[in-house]
Amino acid sequence: MEWLERTKLLLGESSVDLLCHSRIIVIGVGGVGAYAAEMLCRSGIGDITLVDADTIKESNINRQLPATTKTLGLNKTTEMAKRLQEINPDANITPIIKFIEADSIEELFADNKFDYVIDAIDSISPKVALITYCIKHQIPIVSSMGAGGRIDPSQIKYADISKTFECPLAKTMRDRLKKEGIYKGLPVVFSTEPVNKSSILEVFDERNKRSTLGTVSYLPAVFGCYLAAHVIKNLTK
Repeated sequence: MEWLERTKLLLGESSVDLLCHSRIIVIGVGGVGAYAAEMLCRSGIGDITLVDADTIKESNINRQLPATTKTLGLNKTTEMAKRLQEINPDANITPIIKFIEADSIEELFADNKFDYVIDAIDSISPKVALITYCIKHQIPIVSSMGAGGRIDPSQIKYADISKTFECPLAKTMRDRLKKEGIYKGLPVVFSTEPVNKSSILEVFDERNKRSTLGTVSYLPAVFGCYLAAHVIKNLTK
């Protein structure tokens, strides 16, 4: 594929061939997950599964890749699948329109062997359930912590979940994962920038969420790029 020639110059032909034969699942196709999925697609990943049941809202336009005035009300997963298929028509892009719940995770993985899982879920309970399942079944996973309430991309880092700090979501995840017997072994992307507390807004109509944070266009995108980079580096060594 000629469009991957620049990538081959950097990573090598054998690495790109490996990416073309890799299967990745991205769970959560919002401000973070959609960018992760697109970076994977543009890197030549040949099989991408997208999981999310949410629809595109006007409030998503400031940061989410598939969100435009023409896609309002449409499903994020379906729109991203169309976009990725237009980038690489040869790729196998599978949209799954559903919210992840603890009792549906085993079914999701039962007939599918993925080389990597990207967790871009922004709700605690399904996030904990997914991570717990992957770690206990030795499925490679990288997880996004909180991208909201921040503006400085230079403070985004990689770390094991046990080494995170200044991230309220990461603290909650550490506490919840300890109850599952998991203290370390989860690579995450997080920010060391303190959350701007004035950007916190209580919500009462969103699934599994009690509050939401102000966001800026580029911060979730950089989180998504970090997630994709982690997967690509680990697949190609």
